[in-house]
Parts: sequence; structure tokens; C-alpha cells
Amino acid sequence: MKPNSIAIVGTAETTELGKIPNLSQIQLHADAALNALEDVGLKPSDIDGVATAGEIPTNVAYYLGITPTWVDGTSVGGCSFMLHVRHAAAAINAGLCETVLITHGESGRSRVGVSNTWPRGATTLAGQFEMPFGVAGPPTMFTIPVLRYMKEYGLTHEQLAMVSVVQREWAAKNPRASFKEPITVEDVLDSKMIAYPFRKLQCCLVTDGGGALILTSAERAKDLPQKPVYIRGTGESVETPLISQMEDFTTSKAFRVSGQKAFEEAGIKHSDVDHLMIYDAFAHLPIYGLEDLGFCDPGCAGEFIAGRNTAPGGQLPLNTNGGGLSYMHSGMYGMYALQESVRQLRGTAAAQVENAKISIAHGVGGMFAASGTIIMSNEQL
Repeated sequence: MKPNSIAIVGTAETTELGKIPNLSQIQLHADAALNALEDVGLKPSDIDGVATAGEIPTNVAYYLGITPTWVDGTSVGGCSFMLHVRHAAAAINAGLCETVLITHGESGRSRVGVSNTWPRGATTLAGQFEMPFGVAGPPTMFTIPVLRYMKEYGLTHEQLAMVSVVQREWAAKNPRASFKEPITVEDVLDSKMIAYPFRKLQCCLVTDGGGALILTSAERAKDLPQKPVYIRGTGESVETPLISQMEDFTTSKAFRVSGQKAFEEAGIKHSDVDHLMIYDAFAHLPIYGLEDLGFCDPGCAGEFIAGRNTAPGGQLPLNTNGGGLSYMHSGMYGMYALQESVRQLRGTAAAQVENAKISIAHGVGGMFAASGTIIMSNEQL
């Protein structure tokens, strides 16, 4: 993809976030989509490309009255929407469509009208080769790599707890965050044990909500009302659906491949990055992301965060909406990371980073199974 040839021109989340028992999952998709269309002044009839995960694109397009010429139902977990951005940019550049709507909606807490397309059950690889040994979901699966990381590099419980503490500091600045009360390292370590070493305050929230993005060519973006956010570089990859089969428990191959591809395409250095969003379903993920994206050497990210380098006033603002640990997490968080990157580059974020010009949204799918990386800029090349 040619850098900056495609722009995000519309963006919005659902009107409400948190607990939304009055809307089904497909209605959350529609609420976010209509809000994004209103943001950019377009109608459903202006959309000719649809991408989504959780709900199949057929359902979303039919519900909104859209007849697309391009669809993408890629579903690789929470980073699916990063992949959708990458695929949509390629499709627009190839002339397959002109204006793409990417939607997300998830009734993660209320469970109203849920249609889950993520493969589960006894016949899956995980069902055959991991579940019989006791892993029953993300908390018990994600413990395996982080325990190896702690043993290998000496990451302390206090450093791991600081991830949650710093994220809450950012959330305190965000009126839409689920939790805004300050917490300390002691609060984190005293919270209920979920699956060692994760305490409750190191695990993501369970909420309802959604979001939507609208992409078009940079040329067409000139005629639309919102400040364009350009797609500078993109990457994606997968490793394994079985966490037990990761090449190395202390690093994610999918993270490394996806991040490297995005940086190469964008043609930027790490020092050029003003703002960073790393999917944080659990407290260790920002640590892996900082290292696998190349911002920290292996084994050093825990100390980097504990040293307040990613906190308000730090050199690398990270997860400025409060993240999945304090902002919200409906199950597939990647859309919300993208939303915050766009807000930062538009200059409309609740905790705005001064003079932010380049932002990265980096996501994980499954338990290190997949990854997507989107580098964005608010400046034309």
C-alpha cells in the first residue's frame, strides 16, 4: 500500500458504553455505524464496502440497507479490525470499492442477540489438545507465556501491577471510561486472584459497546468535513491457535511480523511515534507489545512502564483512553484502540497528547494467535 493514499474519514463508538441491555449485538453494530456516518456526513447508500467481525458482513449490510461491491468477514479475534483497515485500504487502492464501513458491536456483558463466530468447542484444535489439560479461557491460557516471561526476565509482580495503575491514570482523564478511581500497586496485588499471576485488576473489563470506522481515498477525503487520518503503514500475521505451541513464550511471532511490516511500509523510525495503543486484555500485553514492536529491548518493558515512561507526562503515551483494563472491553477490543488513535490525531481525545502526529494501534487476536498493526498520521506526505 502506498502510504497516506487512504484516509479514515468517519469514526464513532456506540452512543453508550458499559452495560447496554436494551440493544442487541446487531443493533450495537448499527448504532456505531450510524454515528460514524453522521460524523462524516454520509448515508448508508454512500457505502460500497463492508467489513466486520462477530457478526457476518451479510447481516450488517442487510440491517443497514447497504449493497456492497466488496465485503470482508475476517475474524481472527480482537485484532480483526486492524486487519479490516489493512484489507479495506488495499481494496480501495485496487478500485474494488470507494468507501468502506468497518463495524464492531458486542454485547459482551448483557449477552443480547450474541452471534459468536470465534471457533470453540471439543472439535477445535484447542478443544482436542489444550482444554483436556484444564485451560478454560483467556485468563488460564495467557498465564502460560507470562509465567515463562517472569522467570526468564525477572519481571516482578509489582512491575506487572504498574501496567494497571498507569492505565487507570489515563482512564481518570476520560469521562467515558468505566473505571476512573485511582488505584495503587497494593490495590492491584490485593485484588482477587483470578488465575496466577493475574489478579482481577490485571484482567480486562466485560462490557457492551461497539465502534465503526469509514475509510476512503485520500483524494476523496479532501471533500469531506472531518480532518483526515491517513493510513501510513499496515501489517498483519498469525502464529498458532494453540498457546502451548508458541515458538517462544516470551515473545509473539505474530506481533513481530505484523509490527515490522507496518514500520517498513510507513517508512518511519520509533522516535517518530507520538502515541501508541497496544491491546491490553491482560496486563502483560503492553509489555509484549512494547518489546515486539521494538520500543524496548527484550525483558525491559516492565521496567519501562514502571518508570512512568508511558504514563501521563511520559515520553511515550500508551493506551490513553484507559485501555481494556479501565476504559472498556466488550470482547474484541481492537476497534477501541483504533478509535483512540484517530481521536488523538484529530485532536479530540479526552486525554489529548500535545502535537500528536503519528499514532500506532496494535492488536492481538486470540491468545497471541494473530496480530494487526496500523500506523496512522494526520500529516500529508
